[in-house]
Amino acid sequence: MALPILETATYELTLPSTDVKIKYRPFLVKEEKILLMALESGENKQITSALKEIVSTCTFNAINVNLLPTFDLEYVFLQIRAKSVGEVVKVKLLCPDDKKTYGEVEVDLTKVEVHVDDKHDNKIQINDKVSILMKYPTIDAIDPNVDTTKLKTENLFQIIANSIHEIYEGDKVHNVKDYTKEDIQKFIDGLNTSHFNKIQGFFNTMPKLQHDVEVVNPKTKVKSKMTLSGLSDFFQSPSHTTT
Repeated sequence: MALPILETATYELTLPSTDVKIKYRPFLVKEEKILLMALESGENKQITSALKEIVSTCTFNAINVNLLPTFDLEYVFLQIRAKSVGEVVKVKLLCPDDKKTYGEVEVDLTKVEVHVDDKHDNKIQINDKVSILMKYPTIDAIDPNVDTTKLKTENLFQIIANSIHEIYEGDKVHNVKDYTKEDIQKFIDGLNTSHFNKIQGFFNTMPKLQHDVEVVNPKTKVKSKMTLSGLSDFFQSPSHTTT
């Protein structure tokens, strides 16, 4: 006699980058085990692999996680986690008024959204004739917690090369797939400082998981507004941005 197969609830969400609706389910014990083991390892590669596996499985393989922008992947995982473990999580934050005391806040994961900077644009105007259409990097391409302004030059150039989708020259459209890495690198090397700064601005203002909270210092009773940004901030990361 076979054991009963338990039914799992199905939910729906909208991908921030495309507004496409997809169905998803909570993760099961076997998938939670994969996540916990990855977190225990402390290895970024293993954690990333676990996130991708869970998102792919729990969305019924409807999306290609290898092509998914990082902020999409983080958002989907957060929604899956909310339905799996609980919608409200407690996070300890370092209070900015004394920078030594931790305060605790509750965060409703269902209210966390992807924030888009008002200055952000994925189309970069180089000059009157040439413009670049950028694509958002995946979690494999760049660590979401890394400040692109502090990357080594070689790494930054590689990330830029991999993030260019199309180059417009008047009425001509150059798809980077039709060119070699050397061709793209030669194009990037020909940019001036102003052009390069515009491209770097694309990365610095990319959409990201973000949520504003207010933390009360249990010792001084001072209230401070803080911004949680990126998936790691919702899971006990000690470093946050004050506002």
